[in-house]
Amino acid sequence: MPDGGWIRRGLELAMIIRFNKKSLYKFNTNNFAVLSGYTGLYFIFLDNLLIPYPYNSSPLIYIGMSESSLNSIGNRLKDHLSGRSNNQGIKGYYQKWGLSFTYLDYEFLKHVFSTIRIEPIETYFLEDFAQEYGTYPICNNKRGFAENMPNLSQKPQIEWRFFEESNDK
Repeated sequence: MPDGGWIRRGLELAMIIRFNKKSLYKFNTNNFAVLSGYTGLYFIFLDNLLIPYPYNSSPLIYIGMSESSLNSIGNRLKDHLSGRSNNQGIKGYYQKWGLSFTYLDYEFLKHVFSTIRIEPIETYFLEDFAQEYGTYPICNNKRGFAENMPNLSQKPQIEWRFFEESNDK
């Protein structure tokens, strides 16, 4: 499960979203089955390679979402592995370099973002990554919609460095 909490920054508190090392999985069908029925966001990253983005390097190559239990995180990941998602980048990186993934369950996310839809939360993560790294993850073929950005008084920080620290490079 993810970890989140408030940190003090000067006189104000800031929310930080941390990923959990216990929720890291190798990119394979056995691990996808565990997430059948789960909704939320998932993050696919390279095992042994960093992508040189404009502002910094990261192994993260894709941020995806599952909005329904029928199209669950497990099913979406299976579609990426089989090629049904039509994302050749993910399949190619898997074949050449090997991949891992983690996820943030919607039950956790809705407490942070207080929205009933997952699309605005995905947009927030994509835009936050682009701000930190200078562009969207290399295998995300489209960006989120700015009008879908959640309107938050306290914008949570996302611990993107987690992926660099989890990379076997």
